[in-house]
Amino acid sequence: MTAKKILKKKIQYWGTGRRKKAIARVRLIPNGEGNIIINKRTIDEYFPLETLKYIVRQPLELTNTADKYDVAVNVIGGGTTGQAGAIRHGIARALCQTDENYRPILKKAGFLTRDPRMKERKKYGLHKARRAPQFSKR
Repeated sequence: MTAKKILKKKIQYWGTGRRKKAIARVRLIPNGEGNIIINKRTIDEYFPLETLKYIVRQPLELTNTADKYDVAVNVIGGGTTGQAGAIRHGIARALCQTDENYRPILKKAGFLTRDPRMKERKKYGLHKARRAPQFSKR
């Protein structure tokens, strides 16, 4: 099924997910068949690894709503793992808008908590954030 046909339904629930440098804008569209479209590609085309697909689907499977919603995602920045985590965060936030009963379940699983770990900045006099130049006594 194409992305355009899915996106024509009226009611949508929005959620923004973030992890590392990745930002995901997630739309949940009710009365769907469980299609997940990421940047106009299916989840199978976008994520090569099964673990990343599993991470994305976790909030939907935990709340037994995998076949009730179509998911449309725009994600930018970061790497594949960061993007998968950002999408999971966004889906969990959007699910909370659909039904308040999902919030305690998702909160307990840790899907509503934004992962605060970021890349540490490079300091002057060092090669990377903490990697110092090789020390020479003579």
